[in-house]
Amino acid sequence: MEQTVHPLRIANFRAYWLSRFAGTIAISAQAIIIGWQVYGLARQTMAVEQAAFLLGMIGLVQFVPLFLLTPVVGLVADSVDRRWIVRGTTALLCTVAATLGYLTYTDALTLPALFGAAVLVGVARAFSGPAYSALAPNLVPKESLPTAIAISSIAWQTGTIVGPSVGGFLYGLHPDLAYAIVSGMLLLALGLMFLIGRVPQPPAQRDRRPMQRILDGFQYVRQNRLVLAAITLDLFAVMLAGATALLPIYARDILHVGATGLGFLAAGMGIGAASTALWFSFNPMKHNVGVKMLIAVVVFGAAILTFGVSRSFWLSLVALIIAGGADMVSVYVRTSLIQLHTPDAMRGRVSAVSQLTISASNELGEAESGFLASLLGPVGAVVAGGVGAIAITLVWARLFPELKNARTFDPPEALEPGPQNGGIQP
Repeated sequence: MEQTVHPLRIANFRAYWLSRFAGTIAISAQAIIIGWQVYGLARQTMAVEQAAFLLGMIGLVQFVPLFLLTPVVGLVADSVDRRWIVRGTTALLCTVAATLGYLTYTDALTLPALFGAAVLVGVARAFSGPAYSALAPNLVPKESLPTAIAISSIAWQTGTIVGPSVGGFLYGLHPDLAYAIVSGMLLLALGLMFLIGRVPQPPAQRDRRPMQRILDGFQYVRQNRLVLAAITLDLFAVMLAGATALLPIYARDILHVGATGLGFLAAGMGIGAASTALWFSFNPMKHNVGVKMLIAVVVFGAAILTFGVSRSFWLSLVALIIAGGADMVSVYVRTSLIQLHTPDAMRGRVSAVSQLTISASNELGEAESGFLASLLGPVGAVVAGGVGAIAITLVWARLFPELKNARTFDPPEALEPGPQNGGIQP
């Protein structure tokens, strides 16, 4: 039997993986920096509750463009060279980071400038997310696809969780240094994307109207209950229990550890995620994947609950490490299930739907955390979120038995061309 080629031995995939990893770290680092700057500027004239509300608004203004653009970006990812979509959006993100760095250096930074940057970041991520996700399977042979999907997911999730720790540490050293490195990493990500040669991409379905093709993606997710369960569980659990937006409040006003402590707190989830990702790179999950995802989300909610009530810096850090590891398990399972249960011709549109729920859980979750913190206080908001994540997991286990019955990542039957769902029938 011919041995499966590891994806990282393929030059195109290697460049893609490094680009996604560097770009995700940079974007996530910039997000924590923007949050810290918004909170710092707001606290000069506002109370904690009002400043928390503005932190939530940063998440909202990033979510709105993604919500509005989701029907379009998936179709674009299935119709246009995915490499050029990523190149264009990465160039935009690099420009935004350099501009914020210049405004910080000249002491000209304002709240409107930060909110305007957040909107542009939301637009760029709306287009780049589906293109990145749908591009990975085009770079490797079919037999290497499960490993490629897992490794791609690890790059994104690890970058997402490690990035805030990088941003916090760099900003604690010097704000100008932080933005310089973020801009440099985005420039590196852009250069790596230009190293990827031409890759095959399914032809656009010209026989169907664009609006019908857009609806096909939503219809496919709705009809495939396993994909629907995996996507929506992450949506509600992380939206309820996301505590990242409130880390500046905990660092400054609850644990009293400042910008440097913020870096350590943000690093907690990064340590947990990176350790778990490293384990999966040598010991890929093969059995009882659905049950393990459900357990991981419960552990995530319990860890966030512990972080919310803690007044000890070290206990808070340990809780975030556990939360990061549990989150990585959930994302590893969810992303693998979605990609392996979705035909290539629809991966852009299904990835767009998935990205919408991910953004809802992250950016909209930040808004929810900020709004709830303005009403209940930051501790009350985090505690309520942790309890909510555990409750929603128990409900989903009953509503979607397909999830707990998912033994492996393999689809129950081959994905064949058919008359439904834009020419694809699961």
